[in-house]
Amino acid sequence: MRTLTQVANPSTGPVAAKGGRPVVLQVVPRLVAGGAERSAVDIATALAREGGTALVASQGGPMERELTRAGVIHIRLPLASKNPIVMYRNVARLVRVIEDHGVDIVHARSRAPAWSSAAAARRTGCQFVTTFHGAYRLGNEFRRRYNAIMVSGTAVIANSEFIARHIRDNYKVDPQRIRVIRRGVDLDRFDPEKVSAERVIQLARRWRLPDGVRTILLPGRLTRLKGHTLLIEALRQLQDADFLCLMVGSDDGRAAYRGELERLIARYDLGSRVFLPGDCNDMPAAYKLADVVVCASTHPESFGRVVSEAQAMGCPVVAADHGGVREQVLEDRTAFLFPPGDATALAAALQRALSLDSRTRERLAKTALTHVRRHFSKDQMCAATLALYREILRSAAVETTPCPRTQRPPSSGSAAAES
Repeated sequence: MRTLTQVANPSTGPVAAKGGRPVVLQVVPRLVAGGAERSAVDIATALAREGGTALVASQGGPMERELTRAGVIHIRLPLASKNPIVMYRNVARLVRVIEDHGVDIVHARSRAPAWSSAAAARRTGCQFVTTFHGAYRLGNEFRRRYNAIMVSGTAVIANSEFIARHIRDNYKVDPQRIRVIRRGVDLDRFDPEKVSAERVIQLARRWRLPDGVRTILLPGRLTRLKGHTLLIEALRQLQDADFLCLMVGSDDGRAAYRGELERLIARYDLGSRVFLPGDCNDMPAAYKLADVVVCASTHPESFGRVVSEAQAMGCPVVAADHGGVREQVLEDRTAFLFPPGDATALAAALQRALSLDSRTRERLAKTALTHVRRHFSKDQMCAATLALYREILRSAAVETTPCPRTQRPPSSGSAAAES
């Protein structure tokens, strides 16, 4: 039997569980824009395409439509709740889902629903897998124990080498159960050749951007950890430079933080140069519009997918030198790194990126595209994850004889499964 320390090696052919095609239930709190949610949708779509049965349980959200189009079953449950009573009741709800659909693997991607789904998997004899999507704050012993549910799976997927080190350093887990499968970029969507000039022009008009001004882009939700204030402090030091800065992303109801940013922009007299346009429904066009993309996160990103997305679009990156970001870039060839939290160093890196001549930018773009396509594609991520599912099911078939489960006719579409 192979151990889980071996490198994920996508094998050919469809995923196959003993006695039939596999049924995999992924569990996330909500289906809103985010790394865990995006990965869940991508994996579910890939599994359905290969002939398996893909289910996602969540509290719902805008990404439900993508699942429906891909033929994935969505089960709506109150999985975003951290209320202990709701979490306890979710165990029975998930047991019902597992039994109704004959689930083989439960794959949890967030802590609160992981507690419920781990208990449900134990009750039904399912294999349990987790993906560790972030370097959760450790704090006191209670918090550490709460986080530790994410290392309780048969396999523990780390979405970067940084996260794998974090797990090994902070949790009691057999290193053989840790598997590094990096996040992947949708190269069909983030392809500069497929983004028309019309799309870029429409976006520039919507944002009322003047022609010929160099544009700095910071993508990401308006949360303090993304480093918006740090970038504003850096831009204050570039008053003599010709630029506009777009901090693109939803505030998710954080009106107080948005107001804080607006006041800081006004205090530094940057109101005509720094804008908060809200969410963007065409990020490939936004990247193509940008002259430089910034990742200024003050807390290490587990991966930081905007860095790979920007490189896939051939755009120079300026990023804080920590977390999973460092694994994605070729320093001084596709990105310029700065010490985390250092506004002066960030300003210097921005000045360097904005000063690139056209020939250097073309060379950087070509290197960045090749690098991302070779190492960080969505197809690679999906193939490695499905290969891991295969491995787990084969190992389980060798070690045990599965107990028969109570089978009920599977429901289709989005449904509520209440206990």
